[in-house]
Amino acid sequence: MIKKGYLFLNFFITITLLFLVLSCKHKLKTQKSKEALIIATDLNNEKCKLEHKSSKTLSKLVKQNEFDFEWVSAKANVASLIDNNEESFDIKIKMRKDSAILISIQYVLGLEVAKILITKDSVKFVNYVQKNFFIGDFNYINNLLNADIDYDIIQALLFGNSSDFYADDETKLKPVTDKQNCIYLLSTIRRIKLKKIQSGKIEIKDAYQVLSLNPENFKIIQNEFIDPVTNRKFMAKYSQFNQKDSAYAPHHVDIDIVAEKKASLKIDYVRIEKNIAQKLILIIPKKYDALPIQKK
Repeated sequence: MIKKGYLFLNFFITITLLFLVLSCKHKLKTQKSKEALIIATDLNNEKCKLEHKSSKTLSKLVKQNEFDFEWVSAKANVASLIDNNEESFDIKIKMRKDSAILISIQYVLGLEVAKILITKDSVKFVNYVQKNFFIGDFNYINNLLNADIDYDIIQALLFGNSSDFYADDETKLKPVTDKQNCIYLLSTIRRIKLKKIQSGKIEIKDAYQVLSLNPENFKIIQNEFIDPVTNRKFMAKYSQFNQKDSAYAPHHVDIDIVAEKKASLKIDYVRIEKNIAQKLILIIPKKYDALPIQKK
């Protein structure tokens, strides 16, 4: 297990940040999700009767019903498949909203092998197995990956919330009522064009994004991004929403990525607790070596 872990840890930062990049401040597409099909079934196969809602209304409802917290701690089992290399590991997440995120990676018997500390203006990574570390800011990482990452996007994606791009581009988002699956969509392209893209009637030329929303609680159940120019695809599916103190968080997340590397992640949260203060500390031993990461 530890030997396999070396390969994963060598590009853990790149893959982690890459899946965040692909859902950044740009555009989307949609596909039938398992949860959407379950919703349609729950309606006893009757004709969908969803009322039309504006993008402003849907955006407001998403914000009102998202997982809210000041502090959050969570533990999850993760299964990854990256370029045919399979890994299984555990992660622990400690977060203070709008401040800092600490992610610990563990293997068998609770052996801690790496940590990542993310703040508004920095990313720090330490690999305890290979005794090296990385310290950088978002400007460096964005230049390295030709991306547009920030703290708010990372914070939102971990628990299926909306991020700042959502409000910034609110006037550009189009509401779509998907009556076939009985769900709401928020898309950067209009319903008719989206339908033609999904049916394969027109070719995709520009990047686009689609948020799929559960009509019962307006949680984001799918976030999909496709950029045909760079041949990048990203899809995150959120399910198993369990109520905790009147706020819902997804306990299962499926992430699929197609870019320079293909990757899929399955995240199963086994514990999510909120509003308990946490220590967010990452200590880098003096004898560790800096990772030789260079700009492309």
